[in-house]
Amino acid sequence: MEYHFTLPLREEDIAVLRAGDVVYLSGIIYTARDAAHKRMYDALRAGQPLPLDIRDAVIYYMGPSPAREGRPIGSAGPTTASRMDKYAPELLDLGLKAMIGKGRRSEQVREAIIRNRCIYFAAVGGAGALLSKAIKASEVIAYEDLGTEAIRKLTVENFPVIVVIDAEGNNLYDIALEQYREEARD
Repeated sequence: MEYHFTLPLREEDIAVLRAGDVVYLSGIIYTARDAAHKRMYDALRAGQPLPLDIRDAVIYYMGPSPAREGRPIGSAGPTTASRMDKYAPELLDLGLKAMIGKGRRSEQVREAIIRNRCIYFAAVGGAGALLSKAIKASEVIAYEDLGTEAIRKLTVENFPVIVVIDAEGNNLYDIALEQYREEARD
């Protein structure tokens, strides 16, 4: 199926999504990679507030290249999501609604997705220049000293993603592997 959603995602939006669905997101998403996640984790350990309201947010695991003239951002492809697996369950428990990255997630992240009725999306790796065209504005909001790993607030319009793990825990990678095995047996 194909869906178009304006962020923030609502519970009823998430409830209809299934692994393999194509979704176009419009609204505000945030970027955060390894270093930003470590700082947020450390802030939580120290009893400090996070630099963004995590409740109902979407975090895109991405560090952009420098913007070309006249553009808000450079190439904006996803990074490997498993590098954030240590931090993701706690952020999901705090209200994070969705994550965008590429690649598999740990069983602990899958369990946190189910527990919190959230979503893990994938963006197409290697298509960063095309993905950047859906980004209409970019603003660093925290950890500017981290450069490309700073937390950014992005305004996106019809940003294309694929549901990898839905709120029921169905995992597109597992489904596709099983389909491949069945086809190979035939």
